[in-house]
Amino acid sequence: MRSAVLLAVAAALHAGQPQHPDSLLRRIFASAEFAADRLPALHWVGSGEAYTTLEPSSTTPGGADIVRYDVASGARTVVVSAERLIPRGASRPLAIESYAWTDDGRRLLVFTNSERVWRDNTRGDYWVLDIASGDLRKLGGPDAKPATLMFAKFSPDGAHAGYVREGDLYVENLEQGSIIRLTNDGSRTRVNGTTDWVYEEEFFLRDAFRFSPDGARVAYWQFDMTGVRDFLLINNTDSTYSFTMPVQYPKAGTTNSAVRAGVVSASGGPTTWFDLPGDPRDDYLPRMEWAGNSDELVLQRMNRLQNTNRVMLADAMTGAVREIFVERDSAWLDVNDEFTLLEDGRRLLWTSERDGWRHLYAVSRDGRETRLITPGDYDVIEISSVDTRGGWVYFIASPENPTQRYLHRVPLGGGPGERITPVSQAGTHAYDVAPNASYALHTMSTFNTPPVVDIVELPSHRVVRTLTSNDRLRKAVAPLMERRTEFFRVPVGDGVELDGWMIYPRDFDSSLKYPVLMHVYTEPWSQTVRDAWFSSRGLWHRMIADQGYIVASVDNRGTPAARGRAWRKVVYGAIGVLSSREQAEAVRALTRSRPYLDSTRVGVWGWSGGGSATLNAMFRYPEVYHVGMSVAPVPVQDLYDTIYQERYMGLPQDNPDGYRSGSPINFAEGLQGDLLLVHGTGDDNVHYQGTQRLANRLIDLGKRFDLMSYPNRSHCICEGEGTLLHVYGLLTRYLIDHLPPTQRPRSTP
Repeated sequence: MRSAVLLAVAAALHAGQPQHPDSLLRRIFASAEFAADRLPALHWVGSGEAYTTLEPSSTTPGGADIVRYDVASGARTVVVSAERLIPRGASRPLAIESYAWTDDGRRLLVFTNSERVWRDNTRGDYWVLDIASGDLRKLGGPDAKPATLMFAKFSPDGAHAGYVREGDLYVENLEQGSIIRLTNDGSRTRVNGTTDWVYEEEFFLRDAFRFSPDGARVAYWQFDMTGVRDFLLINNTDSTYSFTMPVQYPKAGTTNSAVRAGVVSASGGPTTWFDLPGDPRDDYLPRMEWAGNSDELVLQRMNRLQNTNRVMLADAMTGAVREIFVERDSAWLDVNDEFTLLEDGRRLLWTSERDGWRHLYAVSRDGRETRLITPGDYDVIEISSVDTRGGWVYFIASPENPTQRYLHRVPLGGGPGERITPVSQAGTHAYDVAPNASYALHTMSTFNTPPVVDIVELPSHRVVRTLTSNDRLRKAVAPLMERRTEFFRVPVGDGVELDGWMIYPRDFDSSLKYPVLMHVYTEPWSQTVRDAWFSSRGLWHRMIADQGYIVASVDNRGTPAARGRAWRKVVYGAIGVLSSREQAEAVRALTRSRPYLDSTRVGVWGWSGGGSATLNAMFRYPEVYHVGMSVAPVPVQDLYDTIYQERYMGLPQDNPDGYRSGSPINFAEGLQGDLLLVHGTGDDNVHYQGTQRLANRLIDLGKRFDLMSYPNRSHCICEGEGTLLHVYGLLTRYLIDHLPPTQRPRSTP
């Protein structure tokens, strides 16, 4: 069947019909043809009157200059040439992966030679350049092995640098070169100033130490991972004998790390540990920041169910803590990244869903008074900037269309919001606002338009300078943008309508019947229906459509759309159940209302949570879905990590029925169509173990399925040259083989 279909597709080229998929796959996944221009990180200078960025050096091959631009005039100055970043005895400059300045601009910190630690490259080498003298020195001293430093940062006065090395915390005097080791118990099972696997993955906490504003103290987290079981990843390819790679990974319902926090003098000495309530293994400490002075810190302490967040003030001298206020929810709470001290520390800016919408509040320091800042039936998606001098808070929201994102502002005293993004500019907008809120780095895109990046003036939104319009990419993707796309809402019963998008073939003919490919995610972590540029995956969907398919996606309740608390949290305790039902109802409604959609030829695919959703679709609704492609799924919810799974499901000991009904493996007997399972054997996040268990279950049931494992690849299945091309080539071939596309009849001469 496959060869006949591909021959037909190739023959269609002569009639001006779609390109052979293999050709487009290579262009999308094995070349830079469709890559957006990636701007180096922009660093605001001072209050925002200028910024620095990286540009290729014209005088030092392979190097990059750090260049300063005046925002108003555009005047360009090379502040650090690549030549100045050549270490003594070397012939090439440092490859700058990231950099930071001291507040006074006297010193530059350069991160280079990095290595991956789970998701990100967070371990490497750090160098400090003294701008006046030109002295370039590597941090860590002679005892530091290459690429072993993590999270190096300047003290507020710029005289010291702190970093983590092999589980311990250090401070280095930048004038004298002396190094003080602040902790001495770092090991494989105990780390200071950094975190364990699950905090990194689910709380996005990696850098786990903070200098006090005066630089005299360092507050830090300590993780004791004894008691957390090792999950063994098996490497069968890189040596004659296989070997294991242990990951300290707490699965749902099992033992967590014991986490505590304290303060130590930057000149060394004993740590004052905070006297925190609760069990250090069953309560979380996801956030900690200095409270605008060098004597107190603001802490967030969450219970294991993550439905109670206690906000506390901690005394840096004594370790005593006192509770300011408590945030509770009958479902779950997200970690609050957006707390800022206001009115000289008398109030705290806080995000809460207590009235049914995600709003901003000003909470008094004693917790007795709470003032609503953003009234209205809409969600604050994220805070972009707090302009305390001007009296404004800038934030992202989209009251009318949850698939889009726009900048708004409101007085810090509260009141109606004011949209800053021009009404004429639809789509998704992101902002990196300068410290004085006078300018912002603005990135905008739509579903059909690659990103444009510019500097805008605030609040007028006047474009000061366009940094990239991605004209080259626009021209390259123009032929793929010619087909029709549509955003819609589809009813699924009980008055609920889901947002969705649809991509049609270039030569769409409404008199024909087309197979449908649904792209799914469905879980509380991500939306698939966004009016934003989806890069290579979005181009792949368009390529698939051009072969003779209609590709679509809908966001069910339980996804993090800006549609209110009830929308997002209705799935608590039953992840996978309501979502799969609403997805199936959406397909039924679409195929009933659109005669060109073939209800007898429906495919579904997704990755990670979307892989799980694909399994739920195929097993629970075999009358709706006929082909499924599940990448890196979680077939058994008990096998995923504590923080993510328990946040949305509770503990498996307390909710055994919910875990059973939410796990696709328990409904595998429903499989009737064609199923492809894809997984990386080195996936430290969603373990290959679950897919193997599912394979055993399907074998027990006598069900036919296909399985592709990628040796030693992680959750992204992206390591190694050609891997992503292979993955999407596999998905393309499987779809064409098992759900043949509609071919437009060729006209007779």
